[in-house]
Amino acid sequence: MRTLYFDCFSGISGDMVIGALIDAGADPVQMEEELKKLNIDEEYNLSWGKVVKNGITSTKFDVFLTSKSEQTHEHSHSHGQEHRHGHKQSHGHSHSHGQEHSHGHEHNHGQEHNHSHEHEQSHGHEHNHSHVPHNHHGSRTYKQIVEAINEANFNESVTNMSLAIFKKIGEAEGHIHGLPLDKVHFHEVGAVDSIIDIIGAAILIDQLGIESVQSSAIPTGSGHIHIDHGIYPVPAPATLEILKGVPIASNDIRSELATPTGAAIAAVLAENFGSLPPMTVVSIGYGAGTKTFENHPNVLRIIIGEIQ
Repeated sequence: MRTLYFDCFSGISGDMVIGALIDAGADPVQMEEELKKLNIDEEYNLSWGKVVKNGITSTKFDVFLTSKSEQTHEHSHSHGQEHRHGHKQSHGHSHSHGQEHSHGHEHNHGQEHNHSHEHEQSHGHEHNHSHVPHNHHGSRTYKQIVEAINEANFNESVTNMSLAIFKKIGEAEGHIHGLPLDKVHFHEVGAVDSIIDIIGAAILIDQLGIESVQSSAIPTGSGHIHIDHGIYPVPAPATLEILKGVPIASNDIRSELATPTGAAIAAVLAENFGSLPPMTVVSIGYGAGTKTFENHPNVLRIIIGEIQ
């Protein structure tokens, strides 16, 4: 059975998941074509490329929002503590929503040994699309997202994975805000970048022929973050709600390591949480976060192998 294992030693976010899947051999061009079925491709450009994180070569994936995407939401709770906008995109709405917001400009942090890898290699994969305008820019409701997925005609596996992950986040947001699921109008999965991360991850997992998913315990980080409701503790309320029933790993890093999107991907897809199961390894992928930590590489490792 082909099994994917999330090794979340530095947490997990949506962009790290996609980066790791691409790094493990998935085809991002095919993913990009599939995502066009949502008819929101005029709202974003995608970028992926190799970076080096504390000595580990990994793949960085980013979603750059265009001027067509009216980002009225403020989902800063999923951005960690770094906020450097507009470094190269004229629209100035670049998001890597996973763990941070510096889009490969790690040379500001002083941690990387080869800074030239950090921000230029991924630019060759950016694309501009011109699709029929979408009516639901910026923040979207759970109901709108479900309708968009059902109308996109993805295959059954991609549709089911995507809907389950969105439902997990929607239920968490609804519980926190005291709203029924269909009334949830929330920012995290309403953001274009999170929509791309969740559905993109489902497309790539399906593409790789994954039959089962397992994961390590999830480190969430510590400290505080600024979201649109004020200063909140880490893990953010939505993240913690999503991770109910999931083993959380302790650590003393004062930063947000697990985002709502990343937490939901692991919580929904993983059948077991624990150490790496016995397997014959066939592929390994490293997905880079944007933050750089002094003492460890900020990457998500995925291990794909065959379990007898």
